[in-house]
Amino acid sequence: MIEAAAQLAVNAIALGAIYALVALGFVLVIGAVGAVNFGHGELVMLGGMVAVGAATLLPADTALPGLVVLPAVLAVMAVAGLVVAAVAYAPLRRAPPTSVFIATIAVGLIVQHGVTAGIGPEPRRGPPLVDGGVLDIAGIGLSHQQLATIAAAAALILAVHVLLQRTRFGRRLRAAAQDPEMARAIGIPVPITIAVSFALAAALAGAAGLLLSNQYLVTPTDGGMLMLKAYIATVIGGWGRIWGAALGAFAIAVFETLVAAAASYLVAEALLYVGVLAVLAFRPRGLFGEAAGRRA
Repeated sequence: MIEAAAQLAVNAIALGAIYALVALGFVLVIGAVGAVNFGHGELVMLGGMVAVGAATLLPADTALPGLVVLPAVLAVMAVAGLVVAAVAYAPLRRAPPTSVFIATIAVGLIVQHGVTAGIGPEPRRGPPLVDGGVLDIAGIGLSHQQLATIAAAAALILAVHVLLQRTRFGRRLRAAAQDPEMARAIGIPVPITIAVSFALAAALAGAAGLLLSNQYLVTPTDGGMLMLKAYIATVIGGWGRIWGAALGAFAIAVFETLVAAAASYLVAEALLYVGVLAVLAFRPRGLFGEAAGRRA
């Protein structure tokens, strides 16, 4: 009983860490351009597919294949983020935010249908980060893969925190997001910081896709569900609040895992949306308040 509860807790934390990566990237773009990237879920899916493809190029006896391909996934997805910025944002930067999110919907559908046409609609399994063994702690067995997922996601989240809070580039990024006109006036290259925001968001999405793909598989139609989870996390955490969205993502994962274990995944999904309605009714600006001044 204790071992099952401990593994359930680890599963919830691992899923929450992955959802947090998705939500962080989602909110980074909101902060940078004041509009939602509705193709963000497809970028998570694409990252999982890139991981699947990269793993096939490795020798069969490669140790830690997920960790080996992670840098390649981050790099490829960062380039994909730059492409999204160039196609869906740059030509529309002076248009209303609704134009941007319509463009990102179109990009997401192109990615989804392109992947389906290219490799088919079947679910695919990504590479594991580590072996499939179990770590014994005081007689309680915990999955190596889940523990490695938590560690990898935590390292990426910490890296984002350091980048945004401790570096000159992070200060420029936050300044450009908060007041683009003032940022331009003091010499910050706003178009470059926006492009980098898209690249960083897509890289985080790709990492989340890799981490999800081994245990939960990845299919070309996963993007819509993942996008919805990021949106809900942002609503719960407070619109535009990066770390609020991350905490919202953890709350979603813990709720889903516990309710699914007690009842079923369908019940967990239904009750999740009931919970979102309750948050909107009693805390319409999210649990931590709203940081952004406009929505799309």
